[in-house]
Amino acid sequence: MKKIVFMGTSFFAVPILKSIFSKSYNIPLVYTQPPSKGNRGHKVSKSPIHIFCEENGLRVRTPENFNNLDYEKNILEKLEADIAIVVAYGQILPKGILHVCKKGFINIHASLLPKLRGAAPIQRSIMNLDNETGISIMQINEKLDQGKVYSQYKININKDDNAKDLSFKLSNLAAEKIINDIEGIFENKKKFLEQDHSKATYAKKIDKEEGRIDWNDKAENIIGKINGLYPVPGAWFYFDGNRYKILKASISKNSAKPGTVLNDNMEVSCGTNSIKILEIQREGKKIQNIKDFILGTKIKHGVNLINA
Repeated sequence: MKKIVFMGTSFFAVPILKSIFSKSYNIPLVYTQPPSKGNRGHKVSKSPIHIFCEENGLRVRTPENFNNLDYEKNILEKLEADIAIVVAYGQILPKGILHVCKKGFINIHASLLPKLRGAAPIQRSIMNLDNETGISIMQINEKLDQGKVYSQYKININKDDNAKDLSFKLSNLAAEKIINDIEGIFENKKKFLEQDHSKATYAKKIDKEEGRIDWNDKAENIIGKINGLYPVPGAWFYFDGNRYKILKASISKNSAKPGTVLNDNMEVSCGTNSIKILEIQREGKKIQNIKDFILGTKIKHGVNLINA
């Protein structure tokens, strides 16, 4: 029976591990990020992968890093694993362990490489207003997302897809495809192909400040930011000293001076066209649909949100 080491942390990785587990592969070890402390350190939260492993009797390791390389390498060598599958693990793997498994370390990356290498390909694809994206199943080498690619699978990005929706679709696509690809890799059915590095683009980690809405921007770009940064860190604006996160909005054709609230339905003018806010959350408060929100807000028709 083939031995597969799995490395993953987030919800994105769970359907993929579940798919591999359901096929009765021998999974001798799973790596995931250490449990994180909540606010003020009162509550410790285990990763979704950690929880799945505990529920299904899989052995887990949670090193903070791979600084103790010889120790981790020794653990992996003793397993004599055939392959390692890495999905949204959250740590960069050192070159020293990448040849420990017989078929190497295989990553599932949520973009069509060489496009959108890096930490936030799902968010960036939506913020870039891309029409399609996909997954790449690739070898890991010492350079970020630059390994040879075994296979790629495309999906369309719908106009109303947010990062949570798209992550769910891509994760399930990977869970569906990974088994055949694992078998193909074991049987040497096809070659890993070099990426065209001249066409590489990058999806840098999301900074919270990026979520701030510039009302001078095009409505389409603002919608891309709202959808791409949902649910966290979110797209937001300040009004009267409070931060408001927009969770859902649509495009309208009305326009005036950018930042102007055009009517009592929370339609806000942008650099081009306008957006109609559908769901909003004032900092520290619960999410509200716009009908409930407008009953108690000071953000009224005629207010301008720029520098408010």
